[in-house]
Parts: sequence; C-alpha cells; structure tokens
Amino acid sequence: MATPQAQLAELDPVWHRIREEAETAIAAEPLMGGAMHSGILHHGSFERALAYRLSLKLASDEMGAQILREIVDAAYDAEPELVASARADLVATYERDPACHRFLQPLMYFKGYQAVQCYRLGHWLWQEGRTDLAYFVQMRVSETFGVDIHPAARIGRGVMIDHAHSVVIGETAVVGDNVSMLHSVTLGGTGKEEQDRHPKIDDGVLIGAGAKVLGNIRVGHCSRIAAGSVVLTDVPPCTTVAGVPARIVGEAGCAQPSVSMDQILKGETPE
Repeated sequence: MATPQAQLAELDPVWHRIREEAETAIAAEPLMGGAMHSGILHHGSFERALAYRLSLKLASDEMGAQILREIVDAAYDAEPELVASARADLVATYERDPACHRFLQPLMYFKGYQAVQCYRLGHWLWQEGRTDLAYFVQMRVSETFGVDIHPAARIGRGVMIDHAHSVVIGETAVVGDNVSMLHSVTLGGTGKEEQDRHPKIDDGVLIGAGAKVLGNIRVGHCSRIAAGSVVLTDVPPCTTVAGVPARIVGEAGCAQPSVSMDQILKGETPE
C-alpha cells in the first residue's frame, strides 16, 4: 500500500511539493519553523493554507483573522474555480519569475500573488451580491499590498503580477488568461464616464513596468506593451507597442510574450 506521502504526491503534486519545500526550509533555517508550520504544515490542503494566509493579510482592527478565514473557506468550498485559478497563478509565477525558485514562495512571500488571490475572493463576494464586504476586501488589499483592483473587474487564470506595487485595475477591466504584468501598471479609464470604460486585455499579453492602458480599448492576444508606455488605442494581436502615446514598433517577437517575459526591444522602429 502506498504511503500517505506517495498518495498525496499523486493526488495533489502541487501541495505535496509545497509541503516538502516547507520541511526543507525548516531544516535550513530552524527559526522559520513556526511560520512554516502555521502557514503550511498545519493545514491539510492547499486551499486551507491559502485561506489562512489571506486571512492574516486582510485582518485589521475592524475585522479579525478568524472571521476572514471563515469567509475565505466558505468561498473556496462554494466555488472550486477560485482554488483552480490560485493554483494556475502559482505555477505561472514559478515558471515566469526568475526570482521564484520554489512553489512555497508565492504562497508565503509574494504580495503580487497574494493580492490577486484576495481580489479573487472580493470578485466572488461581488458576484454573490455582498458588495460592502467586497469593497472591504478591496480596501484592505490596497492598504496591505499597494494593489488596487476593483472587485467587479474580471481576471482570468494563470496571471502573474510581478512585484505588484502600485498596480491599479478598474471596475470594467477584463484581463484574459496567462497574462503577465509588472509593477506600477494601470488599467484605467479616461474620464468620468460610468459605463464600460476600462481596457480589455486578451490572453498571453505582457505589460511592462509602469505602463498605462487607458479607456475601453482592446489589447490583442500575445502582444507586448513596453515599460513606461501609455496606450490609448487598440493594440493588434502579436505586436509590440512602445512610447507615449504608444505606437506599434514591431511584432511580439515570440509566440507567448507573457511566458517568455522578454521585454527587450530589438531594433524595432515606430510605424
């Protein structure tokens, strides 16, 4: 009969690997034993460990960690897609971020990953009609992580926000699957209009640090937005745009820019 460890490795390889990495971390740095046990080894599943982590980050004098833990647990029990997306985001971070060497790092340390999972909780609450609680989660994410994502925004799976400081995503923004963005990115509006006013980011897009994408425009799949660019018009698929305002400077350079994370402009010139 297979051991419990072997069974876990077969049924849930991501969680099994995180637990193994936690044990290794304790052996290398015993002072991390308490954090690794309370954050990972004490829990029976990935989603329970994640719920514990998010509840600690969102807790404040106004709402304690225990009630927040119950809210997150209830969300994960009611909507398995939240957990599936969290796993996809974790693997995406591991595969794309050169500073990420272990699966446990996003779960324990990376505020971009944690902020996105808190957004996903707020989005679920928003869809359930619990708007005040969703706004509370948005507020705490902004205060804790420096990331402001409206709970009504729609974000797909396999999303990585590296560093994540000062990221802003507006109410009617849509972000597809397998998108990568860096710090200080804004997906914003252009005025006081109240209808559909934010960008639509298709699958596989890479958005460089400090880029601003403004208005109800579409950024086509597998395109690149260079760091510091201000995008005010639609971006065709599989292209690279750069500048203020942004202009097409060439092709995307690869099939999946968000995975390769190649941000170097190689001799492109504006069209």
